[in-house]
Amino acid sequence: MSAVRDRVSQVAAHMNATGRAGLLEKRPDDIVVTTALRTAITKGGKGGFKDTPGADLLHGAFTSLLQRSGINPSLVEDIAVGCVLAPGGGATEFRAAALAAGFPDSTAVKSLNRQCSSGLQACVDIANAIRSGMIEIGIGAGVESMSTQYGPAAVTEFSELLENNKAAAECKVPMGVLSEQMAKDRHVSRQDQDKFAAESYRKAGVAQKQGLFKEEIAPLKVKWTDPKTDEEKEITVEVDDGVREVTEQSLGKIKAAFSKDGSIHAGNASQISDGAAAVLLMKRSTAERLGQNILGKYVAASVVGVPPLLMGIGPWKAIPVALGKAGITKDDVDIFEINEAFASQCLWCANELGLPMEKINPKGGAIAFGHPLGCTGARQVSTLLYELKRTNKRVGVTSMCVGTGMGMAAVWVAE
Repeated sequence: MSAVRDRVSQVAAHMNATGRAGLLEKRPDDIVVTTALRTAITKGGKGGFKDTPGADLLHGAFTSLLQRSGINPSLVEDIAVGCVLAPGGGATEFRAAALAAGFPDSTAVKSLNRQCSSGLQACVDIANAIRSGMIEIGIGAGVESMSTQYGPAAVTEFSELLENNKAAAECKVPMGVLSEQMAKDRHVSRQDQDKFAAESYRKAGVAQKQGLFKEEIAPLKVKWTDPKTDEEKEITVEVDDGVREVTEQSLGKIKAAFSKDGSIHAGNASQISDGAAAVLLMKRSTAERLGQNILGKYVAASVVGVPPLLMGIGPWKAIPVALGKAGITKDDVDIFEINEAFASQCLWCANELGLPMEKINPKGGAIAFGHPLGCTGARQVSTLLYELKRTNKRVGVTSMCVGTGMGMAAVWVAE
């Protein structure tokens, strides 16, 4: 009898494990990632994807996911796609892209827009649908063609009612302008911003030279028009073309973009870019039954609101909430992938949270290789999970600030 009691105690202890130890336990109902990939990220208006519509980028991510995972397309019940700029949310062309990629008409598709967190929101929506029993298998994705759709047309004019409400009208303030003011108010110096940006470029350059992005990037053949000759060519895009060698000194020579005595400029803010990403999710029990390789699991997420004029502090508020939901602390996290919308806000959030710089964006971030708005949240999943695996680490967080004053974060565990 004592042996039975001991065994029962052991099982109870296993079931009730908390903190990091509990997070690392494997359970049949875990929501796992079996494939996560992205296209390369290219410079808006002049990079490898400048002539490629967003739906075509998404189609490329879909076909690559099907090939890499080997999943039967008919088993995928729903696809959520984050996108910010596409008219109508891209709903029609994204459904068409899924059909063209080989998904049957029984696979549902939706588009969604929560600004810069759209790709992460798509993954979370699918994870929650699986967890609730609504579906068994789904894909969270994100895409943006800033080359073809970035500009004033992407923003709706405010009505008189909204313009006359102070808080509402603040949602219209350009992010560069409000980030400049935040940097001044929160005392984030240009020197510190340029140092942070130069380090992002350095890390991305090292990672690219060492081939650390190859596992997450799916090469894509596209048509590209040479701006010098106007000749159309077919090229294969497989490298982030925004990565380049810069120094803190070279960044210091760039003129401020939003005010004469400002600190924010093109070199210490995220690049305008094009790209797509996709993440295949299901329960662990489903993955094991289908023989799917497991990269990691989704644990919990948070979404929070902050004042519109302080949009950049979103991760500072969202990350502790996500950690609390996962039952861990910041010290339990091995890698933080925090979107570098602006060096000023990313640096401020990291400092306020007390995060070690060596844990943040170890392969660089959006300053170095770009921020295709709807894509980034889904892109971060593959960047994080492959880096955790490569470095034999386990727990990671993805997070970003969100336009109009929000923040989002999620906790992930690598196998």
